[in-house]
Amino acid sequence: MITLALAGKPNCGKSTFFKATTMAQVEIANYPFTTIDANHGVAYVRTTCPCKTLGIEGCTQCHDGVRFVPVAFVDVAGLVPDAHKGRGLGNQFLDNLREADAILHVVDASGATDAEGNPVEPGSHDPRGDVTFLKFEMTMWVHGILAKHWARLQRQAQQKTFDAYEGVAGVLAGLGITYEEVKEVAAELDLDLRRASEEDLVPLCERLLEMTKPVIFVANKMDMAPDALIDEMKEMGGIPTSAAAELALRMAADGGFITYLPGDTSFAIKPDAKLSAPQRAALEKLQGLVEKYEGTGVQQALNRAVFDLLDQIVVYPVEDEHRFTDKQGRVLPDAFLMKKGSTPKDLAFRVHTEIGEGFLYAVDARTGMRIKESTELKDGDIIKIVSTRK
Repeated sequence: MITLALAGKPNCGKSTFFKATTMAQVEIANYPFTTIDANHGVAYVRTTCPCKTLGIEGCTQCHDGVRFVPVAFVDVAGLVPDAHKGRGLGNQFLDNLREADAILHVVDASGATDAEGNPVEPGSHDPRGDVTFLKFEMTMWVHGILAKHWARLQRQAQQKTFDAYEGVAGVLAGLGITYEEVKEVAAELDLDLRRASEEDLVPLCERLLEMTKPVIFVANKMDMAPDALIDEMKEMGGIPTSAAAELALRMAADGGFITYLPGDTSFAIKPDAKLSAPQRAALEKLQGLVEKYEGTGVQQALNRAVFDLLDQIVVYPVEDEHRFTDKQGRVLPDAFLMKKGSTPKDLAFRVHTEIGEGFLYAVDARTGMRIKESTELKDGDIIKIVSTRK
């Protein structure tokens, strides 16, 4: 399963974002280091279920054509400046990022928290400075790991048989960094690892992190920030969000007061909803926010991380290519996230290792045509795998 991590300084709204996307019970408070141990949960990316476009009846895996595909989600402890030196909960925070495939960096766009995560008057802190510091802290953390081993690696580099790329990859293997990636980045930077100094390793670590731990930044608390600042943060690549609004909407939907699905650009208060005057006023205020920003931005951030940063597509394996069902007759029972460029054989291995090992061919259920194992899968493909194994 794809794993996303939530990162950011304390008190920026990470725990609210996490709760809004997972509906997990986590502590939310207006002080630094509310989150000490990493919270783990399941979030969902949103896509269009093929049952609608194909006119397939009997699909119980979607909500009126809207399909939600699970991803693992981790909310880690807050980050403060010099976390790579052990300040705050720095080492613990950074270590929790090892498992992440991509990172959502939450920034308090309202400027209501200072660099250390302490509450301040809204607008008194410039949030634009918070955008780059996560990248710096992560880079210096990885650099510190590599620097501890650098003297040893340089001694080994004196041997003609020693592969410096393999040495670096071995030290950073816990971060999921491979030999091929180290070699590619060193060539890109024109860096000779046998002669590199510790200082030369900083751009190497920075680029390796960009490849293996891509980051998208989330401009949270957008409703409390000036429009001009939100526009500027969007130009910087940020996604404006209101995690608090998303949480309120999901709780209202769970309570049966509104009709809303995560990622919708509007919602409706149910005519028979028994609401107090303050509750109705609060929902009407949320309607104005959702209309202004075309949603809360939370689902968009998740989707951007998975589909854009990680280049994923959604593929639907089936047993019966004519009825689009599994052996039990369930319509489109599974939806798998796959890397763009994946093949039917890759999908076979995702379904089960033995099915992959016995792979014969695949059938495109939309066309009924047999396809080769080297065919590149497309988003929304419905595929039957034919294998010697069951």
